[in-house]
Amino acid sequence: MTGGTRAAREPARLLRRVIEAWALLGGLVLAGIALMSTWSAASAWLFGRPLPGDFEMVEMLVAVSVFMFLPYCQLTGADVSADLFTARAGPRTVALLELLAALVALGFSLLLLWRMYEGLLDYRQYVETTTILRIPIWYAYVPALASLALLAAAALISIRAAWGRFRTAR
Repeated sequence: MTGGTRAAREPARLLRRVIEAWALLGGLVLAGIALMSTWSAASAWLFGRPLPGDFEMVEMLVAVSVFMFLPYCQLTGADVSADLFTARAGPRTVALLELLAALVALGFSLLLLWRMYEGLLDYRQYVETTTILRIPIWYAYVPALASLALLAAAALISIRAAWGRFRTAR
């Protein structure tokens, strides 16, 4: 392995770790949602008083956690694929399709990153909040934007890997 190749792999290795940690954090967010919902249901049953605004928190945090899983799904190939169409395809064709899918993922992530950033700016400017807890809606945009940036990075890693498979496949 040459020095240049190793140097090029180090950022990808670090990004992989960050993406994995981000997905694990998304899992903790979901676990927190489950605990909060359980507590709210139990307190409603026992005391006649659920947690105020629990559904607002569930709505925001589920959206955030879904975004947090997207980079990991891209990185590990856990996204939707149509194996039915590639079952008889050769390795080079499959690698080409993976390359095209990674390019689409990159374009999609960049488009969403741009538009959601604009949405964040609007929500900050007009200070829209949730109805009960009065949480500014733009708070949910921050981790979603971080997730989309990581999705773009995961797509770049996927593009590089698919390109390597495409070049070496027969």
